[in-house]
Amino acid sequence: MKTHSVVIVDDHTLVSQAIGSLVNSFRDFKTQYICNSGKELIEKLKLEKAKPRLILMDISMPHMNGIETTLYVKEMYPDIKVIALTAIENNDSIIKMLKAGAKGYVLKGADIPIFENTLKRVIQNGSYYNEKITNIIINSIINEDEKQENIQLKKQEEEFIRYACSELTYKEIANRMYRSPKTIDGYRNDLFEKLNIRNRTGLVLYAIKNKIFNIQ
Repeated sequence: MKTHSVVIVDDHTLVSQAIGSLVNSFRDFKTQYICNSGKELIEKLKLEKAKPRLILMDISMPHMNGIETTLYVKEMYPDIKVIALTAIENNDSIIKMLKAGAKGYVLKGADIPIFENTLKRVIQNGSYYNEKITNIIINSIINEDEKQENIQLKKQEEEFIRYACSELTYKEIANRMYRSPKTIDGYRNDLFEKLNIRNRTGLVLYAIKNKIFNIQ
């Protein structure tokens, strides 16, 4: 009896049907259903009681691409594992999909044993990255570190970061710095963009790493 259900999300019908048939040929996997877009997947997940174990997610889709859809799945259905599915090797897309929450990556033209092995490894280990993907991840981390090392912060930005490492609210930080809350919001948003981070925790980690703030 096949134990692992798989959903395919791809806007090319012939491709998605071929992949669905391929998945059905694997011993332990079955295609639960096929979606032509990220929006269709979201509606299906809301309606269907039985959730899939895996989602094979095409990256390039109109209206709502694979990266956006993967972010949604990660937030709303964290137990579902997403595997990025694409016809083109693109390092930038790979990194974006992995950051969005994809647990594996497979090319549409991959050999069948490689395709099946990726599915198996993600089920067994929670994630699977082959040597090439691992090298891409490592290089991405190195590049991010190099970019951060070259960032020049203004005096008031460093002061804001130190306050952000405390338990003060943004309003309280504004009072301490004798700035308006709007100005403080501007510091925060500019730093999020400059440092490529998404939240206050990212600021704290950056501050500790770059010795702007020391843990007592």
